[in-house]
Amino acid sequence: MKTPVQFNSRQRGFTLIECLVYISVLAVVLAIGSAAFYRFWDQDKAIRRNIDDIVRTVKAGETWRADLRSASGAVRIETNGAGQTLHIPSAGHEILYVFADGEVRKQIGDGAWTVVLPAVKSSQMQIDRRERVAAWRWEVELPVQKKNAKTSPLFSFFVVPGPAANP
Repeated sequence: MKTPVQFNSRQRGFTLIECLVYISVLAVVLAIGSAAFYRFWDQDKAIRRNIDDIVRTVKAGETWRADLRSASGAVRIETNGAGQTLHIPSAGHEILYVFADGEVRKQIGDGAWTVVLPAVKSSQMQIDRRERVAAWRWEVELPVQKKNAKTSPLFSFFVVPGPAANP
């Protein structure tokens, strides 16, 4: 007849205390890992928002530069209490750029106004006279997304209009 297996003092299993310690260590590691994951997830979303703003601003600046290059007459600017309006005469119509209410809008001829840049902190279009030519500069500042941001998103676009716009 065989006797039940007897355990030597060298063969031991896990005690309940050891299991609880391992479980608590695992819980701490998982908590730290998930906190780091969600912090990076939030940073990724903020970077995507900033990239979208940068791309939108650069596209608007390139459109503005193309409109000024195709000017068929003298470009003029009006400044009033509500904002700033840039008048660009073009073939058969006039292109208007307006900064008001935190937006930059564009109108071609008598068409509808379209929002070129939403959520703009400041926009300044001005002529920059050089020796023989008049260049235009557009400075656009976007609002800061984070409270502790170290830099302000500021863009400057320069263009020299075509010969018809430069007297």
